[in-house]
Amino acid sequence: MNKQLWNPFQEFENMLERYSKSGASNLGKQLDTELSFADWAPSVDIEEEEDKYVIKADLPGVEKKDIDVKLENGILSIRGEKQTETETGKGTKRHRTERFHGTFARSFTLPDAVKADKVDASYKDGVLELSIPKAEEAKPKSIDIKVS
Repeated sequence: MNKQLWNPFQEFENMLERYSKSGASNLGKQLDTELSFADWAPSVDIEEEEDKYVIKADLPGVEKKDIDVKLENGILSIRGEKQTETETGKGTKRHRTERFHGTFARSFTLPDAVKADKVDASYKDGVLELSIPKAEEAKPKSIDIKVS
């Protein structure tokens, strides 16, 4: 009897290959399209400072006019579209396109204690930065302890 090493990663790759050849992957894409209109989602960093939350989203190549930020019912949404570059130089052939293009979306549920009317947004060098101030009740408070 010969012993064979089992490679779970190879099993997984084989399963994915069978799945894609069966056409089942198209079903998944159709369901994703129905559930969400986004073609891609930008990477984000979320930071909490003493008096605010800061969200930074990478949107390289996206024009400011193509970005929409909304805050409704405690949900912050970033949506927009990165236009496809269609022009190439005369006599130029495009061999590969790997950069994302199309519609994008990200949504975040914010804590209740934020000042929704004071959200500030800036866009520079392909990075969208949102500053969301905390409400007074959300800020940490120090309490002095008296020793008797």
